Amino acid sequence: MSLRRNKGSSPKKEYLEKAKDLSKKEAERLMARMRGRFIRRLEDKQFTETEALALQLEYEDEQLRQWRKAIAEVREKHKT
Repeated sequence: MSLRRNKGSSPKKEYLEKAKDLSKKEAERLMARMRGRFIRRLEDKQFTETEALALQLEYEDEQLRQWRKAIAEVREKHKT
């Protein structure tokens, strides 16, 4: 259950837009949840703060999609 990206690849444009639209408080909350590799890349200046936030948003969306899929499969099993 992980989002695999090419090293140094940029986030998708839609997530960059979402990251730009975050309030300061929302951005701080997202930074607090940020995964280690995104933080390291931000600290190493490989990404801007907006790019790191966009990658975190993308990661969380992928995790949510996978969780929903797993829940749907569990529910389907218990129907029969």
